[in-house]
Amino acid sequence: MSGLGKGLLAASLAKLLSASGYSVCPIKFDGYLNVDAGTINPFKHGEVFVLDDGTETDMDLGTYERFLNISLDSWSSLTGGQIFQNIIEKERQGEFLGQDIQFIPHVTNEIISWIRQKDDVVDVTLVEVGGTIGDIENAYFIEALRQLALTCDKSDVCWVHVTLIPFLQVVGEQKTKPTQASVKTLQGMGIQPDILLCRSEKPLNPDVRQKVAMFCNVSVSDVISGHDVQVIYEYPFQLLEEEILASVFKRLQMGPKKLPSLSTWRDLLDKIKNPIGEVTIGVGGKYTALGDAYVSIVKALTHAGAHLGIKVNPVFIETTNIATKDLDHHIKSCDGIIIPGGFGYRGIEGKISLITRLRENKLPFLGICLGLQCAVIEFARNICGLENANSTEFDPDTPYPVIDLLPSQRSVYRKGGTMRLGLYPVIIRERTRVHAIYGKNEIKERFRHRYEINPDYVSQIVANGFTFSGMSSDSSVVHIGELTDHPFYVGTQFHPEFLSRFEQPAPLFKAFVKSCLKNQSGN
Repeated sequence: MSGLGKGLLAASLAKLLSASGYSVCPIKFDGYLNVDAGTINPFKHGEVFVLDDGTETDMDLGTYERFLNISLDSWSSLTGGQIFQNIIEKERQGEFLGQDIQFIPHVTNEIISWIRQKDDVVDVTLVEVGGTIGDIENAYFIEALRQLALTCDKSDVCWVHVTLIPFLQVVGEQKTKPTQASVKTLQGMGIQPDILLCRSEKPLNPDVRQKVAMFCNVSVSDVISGHDVQVIYEYPFQLLEEEILASVFKRLQMGPKKLPSLSTWRDLLDKIKNPIGEVTIGVGGKYTALGDAYVSIVKALTHAGAHLGIKVNPVFIETTNIATKDLDHHIKSCDGIIIPGGFGYRGIEGKISLITRLRENKLPFLGICLGLQCAVIEFARNICGLENANSTEFDPDTPYPVIDLLPSQRSVYRKGGTMRLGLYPVIIRERTRVHAIYGKNEIKERFRHRYEINPDYVSQIVANGFTFSGMSSDSSVVHIGELTDHPFYVGTQFHPEFLSRFEQPAPLFKAFVKSCLKNQSGN
């Protein structure tokens, strides 16, 4: 079921296989009929994660990258909509002339062909199937995997099924029936799982393991306890202790090329559990009712904190209809505040009011995408004297459109995949804060936005003290802005959180957290 931890298991298992000397590449299948996740509201499906090539994906791809410390491409993200779009395009081009297109074999063959694209370049392809066994939307994908397994040697495929073992307080015991029912449904689709990862609050007791093994037709050693951990980065170590690698290697008839030490990982985990200080950082957003809407930002803060030995406590600030007293409270209670990305007018004035107080009170501020745009609007209104300055996204008739569409975007009518997406170069001005942070004249970061800072207002904004310290390769588009007379005031059009990894934190987030700690101490 959703939220059970399939993505975390996939990422952790991939990490262990990689640490054992194997090249691993994960795929995530989502059954929805969207071609990609780009047009889905964060309230519906969590944040949209963006890859280097501009693919807008499910947030599990972010988990894979953060764990494996690699950059994935569009092959790792597959949706129902994409499968059907590919098939229909082939049909229109005449590749199926004379045939009636059916789920079997055409849809299943399309899935199998997609999965096998990297057979010759990776040792292990790890496929995560979204949704729940028995769902109509992923049944054809399960069938394709069943067919794929039939074309392989038995030692080439390992099935891992993630199930729920709830604990009923009223009777004081772990219950196995949900797992039994789930496995029975899976068996009815022609698949016998090799390994069961049983999610539970506490470790499985021996009797439960025995019962699950007996009624689900697996060995007791292949019933893995996936109990709750304090920090998600503990999960690979828990799986090691549960000897999941032994089960996987037994099924695939192979062994580790080297012993997975994960020493750096363990050191960082120790810093998380034993911090030398802590900071409270606000996230001023408009999707705060669902924490997954900002999951990459929270993870990037965790990564930065781990490398600094600091515990970071994120606090979500809903900017829709935020009251003045609440603004003042957050300024006093937070050591720094992030204004993240988003779309639409709701919550914008709350963000702008919050930024005003961050600027005036010299509180560390990091604006991401929409956060930079709101910072420019705030500066234009309150410092440049451009009353009612705004973005044409929020007010098409604003007298001062400091944020606007570039000519190339004005003729775009398709909403999906038409923004500035993916990895782009950013040229950084010397003797600026961001140059000191990155230590480079050019960086590459991931973008996901449509509206830009209007070039017609750049000179006026700069003349009043706002520094545009990062530009596009041709110097025509602003990518970074900062205030020099402020402890930390940086805004970016790109999303630095998308490239933050547990073992390699985003430089901007690390510098921001460090500034928040400095602000806390008053030094």
